[in-house]
Amino acid sequence: MKKIRVEDAIGHILPHDMTKIVKGEFKGPAFKKGHIIKEEDIPKLLDMGKEHIYVIEKDENKIHEVEAAKILGDICLGDNMYLTDVSEGKIGVKAAIDGFFQVDKDRLFNLNMIDEVAISTRMGNLPVNKDDTLAGARVIPLLIDRDRMQKAKELWNNRPILSLKPFIEKKVGVITTGSEVFHKRIKDQFTPVVIKKIEQYNSDVVFHKICDDDLDQIKSGILEAIDFGCDFIICTGGMSVDPDDMTPGAIKESGAKIISYGSPMLPGSMFLVSYLNNIPILGLPGCVMYMKTTVFDVILPYIFSDTEVTKEIIASLGYGGYCLNCETCHYPNCQYGKGI
Repeated sequence: MKKIRVEDAIGHILPHDMTKIVKGEFKGPAFKKGHIIKEEDIPKLLDMGKEHIYVIEKDENKIHEVEAAKILGDICLGDNMYLTDVSEGKIGVKAAIDGFFQVDKDRLFNLNMIDEVAISTRMGNLPVNKDDTLAGARVIPLLIDRDRMQKAKELWNNRPILSLKPFIEKKVGVITTGSEVFHKRIKDQFTPVVIKKIEQYNSDVVFHKICDDDLDQIKSGILEAIDFGCDFIICTGGMSVDPDDMTPGAIKESGAKIISYGSPMLPGSMFLVSYLNNIPILGLPGCVMYMKTTVFDVILPYIFSDTEVTKEIIASLGYGGYCLNCETCHYPNCQYGKGI
């Protein structure tokens, strides 16, 4: 730091808050740490009795925390997001829409490996609401080496580390399977659960068919739903390895490509993901009907944002995929489904 006359301080940076006191009226920072002194500040400083002040000397090899925060904000900022103003050296990233939020974790890690760079995000692979905070970023010192910010820009390479995709309304078809429901021995309790979850994404079930435990009948129901114009199909029940559970075979016989039959999540291990001409077809195990949260909830935002569900995504769900079955479910504010 350097002590200089106030009149010579224009363009220099304050290393600390400068407090102003007006008896009975005000006490607080007139100028905050990091403030760059302007010509119009000189009279105010003199009125505060500051004829000399300590400043941080300008250095062309350094970047001020405000400018650095804006650079980090640009590195984070993806489509459908907006930046906050820089406050106390920190910039925020917020959602401009409801959508599916994802983070490039590898590049986030590499950015945070740069000395004195700090970027913090919320968990990715989850739905978020408009105006939710997605991330915050800052540098640690008041001034950071210019070459460190250059390294951050190179890691960025004009590819934001955050992604926010809008949810897309879909026409959903539900194929309910099971002889006990088909023959009306019991009431269909599965479909209402599915409808409730679908409605969270502003979509509707436009096609519903109840099928016996018959491979051809279930297959025909799937193809009928596609002909009806459905762009997302859900098959409920009949997903176990029992000989009379025909749903997985029927999905395969429909011509769908099976991405994964089985998931490492509990509940939800008998979950099936497939695609037929880019139309997702899911097979739901019975746990979806009676458990509040399952693998189905974790995968739904992928489907409604048109994010392809791959075998790698399903496999990665094993870490953190064991539901603790808490007395009060707090999902998504828990560990379940966060290992991805």
